[in-house]
Amino acid sequence: MRGWRKMRSLLMSDEELGKKDDDHKPVKTAGQRRHSSWQPTRVPPRRSLKRIGLVFVIAILVYLFVHNIPVLGPNDRMRRPVYPPPHHPPPKHPDTPPPGDVMHPPDPATQQQQQQQTQPLVVDALERKFNGPIKFLNLAVSLQAITNTRGSQVNNKNVLFAAAGLKSAATLLPMACQMGMELKSHVHFALLGGSSIDMQHLWEINGIDKSCVVFFHADQLKDARPSYAGISTDARLEKAVFRGLYHINTYMHPQAIITDSLNDEEPYFTRGLKQHAKTSKTTVIELPRWASKSLGWITKLDSAALRAWNKVTIDISIQATPKSTGSLIRLLRSLSAADYTSSAIPHITIELPQHIDAATKSFLNSYAWPPSHVPNPTNKRYLSLRHRISRQKLTEEETSARFLESFWPAQPQQSHILVLSPHTEVAPQFFNYLKYLLLEYRYSTTAEFHSWSQHLFGISLEQPLITLDGEQPFSPPLFKHPEDVSGQIGRTANPFLWQAPSSNAVLFLGDKWTELYDFVSRTMQANENLDVIPTIVSKKVISKQHPAWLEYALRLARVRGYCFLYPGKEVGERLATVHGELYTIPEEYAVAALDDKGGIERIRQKTRAAPETQLVVSQSLSLLNSLPNHGDLWPLTALSVAAWEGAEVDSRDIRALATDFELEFKATVGGCKADSRKGQKPYEVGSAQDLFCNVP
Repeated sequence: MRGWRKMRSLLMSDEELGKKDDDHKPVKTAGQRRHSSWQPTRVPPRRSLKRIGLVFVIAILVYLFVHNIPVLGPNDRMRRPVYPPPHHPPPKHPDTPPPGDVMHPPDPATQQQQQQQTQPLVVDALERKFNGPIKFLNLAVSLQAITNTRGSQVNNKNVLFAAAGLKSAATLLPMACQMGMELKSHVHFALLGGSSIDMQHLWEINGIDKSCVVFFHADQLKDARPSYAGISTDARLEKAVFRGLYHINTYMHPQAIITDSLNDEEPYFTRGLKQHAKTSKTTVIELPRWASKSLGWITKLDSAALRAWNKVTIDISIQATPKSTGSLIRLLRSLSAADYTSSAIPHITIELPQHIDAATKSFLNSYAWPPSHVPNPTNKRYLSLRHRISRQKLTEEETSARFLESFWPAQPQQSHILVLSPHTEVAPQFFNYLKYLLLEYRYSTTAEFHSWSQHLFGISLEQPLITLDGEQPFSPPLFKHPEDVSGQIGRTANPFLWQAPSSNAVLFLGDKWTELYDFVSRTMQANENLDVIPTIVSKKVISKQHPAWLEYALRLARVRGYCFLYPGKEVGERLATVHGELYTIPEEYAVAALDDKGGIERIRQKTRAAPETQLVVSQSLSLLNSLPNHGDLWPLTALSVAAWEGAEVDSRDIRALATDFELEFKATVGGCKADSRKGQKPYEVGSAQDLFCNVP
C-alpha cells in the first residue's frame, strides 16, 4: 500500500491529495455509454520530462564514451583517423569515375588560383613541437574515388608508391608514371611526410603532367599528409604515417608498397612504415639507390608478381670438380661482383671433392660471402662448404642422389635453386634477370591464369651451342612475332623453349626440384625390383661430358613435357659464359676413363675445342636496355619450342610426344598396365608417384 500511495502522489495535484479515493472513481451504470469526448489517459507532463531527461543523459554519456575512448596499449594505432568535411563536396561520380578527374594532376590554372587563396605554411625545424590529435584533411576525397579499383578485395591490382622526403618522392614519381603507362596495375602515389610543399610544385619540379597515369591521393593542392604536418613532432608524424597507411590499406589493399631506400627516407616514415608492414603483412619493396638503372624492369611487372617480391628465394649450388681451382675462383669472383639488390642474399653451397689443392683452400679461407657491397645487417654467413669423404668408385646413381640431396626447398612454391658449374662465369645483372623472369613467368596474373609454371622446368642463363649428345651443333629456333601474319617482320633470335636441360647455369623451380628428387628415388627403387633394366632408362642419350643427374632431368622432362627457358644469343652473352679451356670430366666418369682412355680424351678435347661465347660485361648497360622488345617479355606461349634432340617443333607436338613417352615409361618401369587404372595414383604437384605403380 505504501508503494501505491507514493505512486499516487506523483499522479495527483496538491488539492486532490486531501480527497478520498472514492471521489475519483467513475460511477458505472449498466448499459451506460461513455461520453463522446472521452480520451485515453495521458502520461502527466512531469513524468514525461523525467523520462526524456534520463534518456538524454544516457545518450550524452554513450556519445562521450565512444568519441573519447582512452588510449590503451599498442592498439591505439589501429583507431580510424578523423576526417573533417572537405572544403568542397566530393565530386559526384558513377561507379567508374572519369580518369581525368582522378588519375591525373589537376589543371595548372586551377592550381594557381587556389595557391593565391592558400599560402603554404613555412616553419623552422626547431618549431616542430605540435603533438595534437591527428586529422587527415584531404585523404578521404581521393580514397572515395577509387572504388572501381576493387580496393575492398584483398587481391586486386593496386600498387602503392609512398614517400615522405622530397628527394625520395623525386625518385619514385618517374617510376610510378612508367608503371602506370604499362596498364598492368592500378598505380597510386601518396606523400606522407611533413614537408609543406604543395603537390603542384612537386609535379612541376619532376616534370609530371597529365600523361602520368597514376592515382595521386590528393585533393587539389592537398595530399595524404595530416593536419599541421609542418609543425608536428617526429612522434606525431610517425603515428600519422602509420594511421595514414592503415586507412589507405582499408580502402585500397595494395598488393605492394614501393618506397625509396629507407636509409635515404625520413626516420619517422621508416618507423611508421615498418610498423604498418608488420601489422598488415603487406609486401614492402625497398628500392636501392640508382633503382631506375638497375631495377627499371620492376615497372614491367603487375601487382601479383610484385606481391611475391619478398617471398621468392633463390639458393646457389656449385658442384666443384677435382683440378678446377682456377675455374672455381673465377666463378666466385664473378658472383661477388653481381647485383643482388632485387632479392634477399642468396645462400651458396659448394660441394668440394675429396682432394682440394692449396690454392683453393687459401682462397676459400679468405672468401667473404656476402660481399662487402651487399647489405648484411645480421652479419650472418651465407656460405656452406661440404667436403666429401670419397669412395673408391662413384656410380651414376650415387652421384645423382648426392647432387639432389644437396638442396631441399622449405617452400617448394617459393624456394628455387640455381645450379652453377665451376666452369661458368656470370655477369653482374644475372641475378636480376632471373628474378625478373621468375616473377613474370611464375607469379604474374597472366602466368597463373595460363598455368605457365605447369610446363616450365627451369630458366637457363646460357645458350648452348651443341646438342646433348655432344655430336651436333645446336641452332636455336628463331622467334616469330605473334602479330606477323604475313611474315614481313621476319624471324629473330629471341628467348626460346628447349626440352633439354642444362648443367652449367640453370635455375630449377622449387616444385620441379622436389618432383625430380621423387622421380630419381622411385626410379632407383623400381630398378632394384626388376630383373632386367628397361632400355628406356638404361640407354644413355647424353654425352659423358655432362654430369649423370642430367640424364634423369631429361627423362622427367620427356615424361611430363617440361621445357627450359633459354635466352637469345645477344642476351645470353650478357648473362653467363661457360669456359672450356679448364674443363674436367665429371667425377662419376673418371674411373671409366682408365678403361676407355681414348673415348674420354676425345670428349675432353672436343669440349675444350668447342666455341664459346665471350661474356659481355657492361656496368653502364641496364638489364632493361639489354633485353629485346624494350624489356617487355613475350608470353611464354608465343616463344618457339625445340624438342630435346634439337629440332624445332610445335608445342602441341611436345605434349603428344610426352604422352607417348609417359605410357611407355609407366608400362616398362612403373609397372602400370595400360588397359587398367588399378594401382595408379593421382597426380600431385612436386611428386612423381603417379608414374609408378610398383613403388609405394
